[in-house]
Amino acid sequence: MTRLIYNEMMVHVPLCTHKDPKKVLIISDNADALAQEVQKHDGIAYETISADINALRDVVDDGYDVVISELDNDAAVLAHYNRILNEEGLLVAKHPSLDEVDTNKQIMEILGKYAKIVMPYNLGNCETVLLASKAYHPTADIILHRADMLDNLAYYNCDVHPAAFAMGNNIRKTYLGIIKN
Repeated sequence: MTRLIYNEMMVHVPLCTHKDPKKVLIISDNADALAQEVQKHDGIAYETISADINALRDVVDDGYDVVISELDNDAAVLAHYNRILNEEGLLVAKHPSLDEVDTNKQIMEILGKYAKIVMPYNLGNCETVLLASKAYHPTADIILHRADMLDNLAYYNCDVHPAAFAMGNNIRKTYLGIIKN
């Protein structure tokens, strides 16, 4: 069940935030389950590549509305995300535990150079990922009719979506000025 929750939250949060996602890139060595979640959305094409920086180097510029990545992040990888996302692009990426403050601040500051919004969110299984968006806010711009029309979900729904972005005061204080929301 935990993996199912992870897959739903990794996919449906960004796809129900972006106004009109048409093309998704999944960067994962286990992309099948994530791809199955993307297939629950009509009219959205997807591609998968391995979680390897060499595979990322070959991806076309401005080619994707949404990138869902399980690749470890460093400055070079983060620059590639910016390159492959279009002007309204949205990224969901794994990151170290929020307890690893220095590493996360560095990742969030780099993403903040490319995106208007950089926010961690809860996956519902005691993990968080980062959402970086060039245009859409994940709680203000949720596409409710898209979220409500999804069938056969175990966890994700239109109420869980904004709740996933709720962070305790300790996180807010620690990352004040770094999280861009």
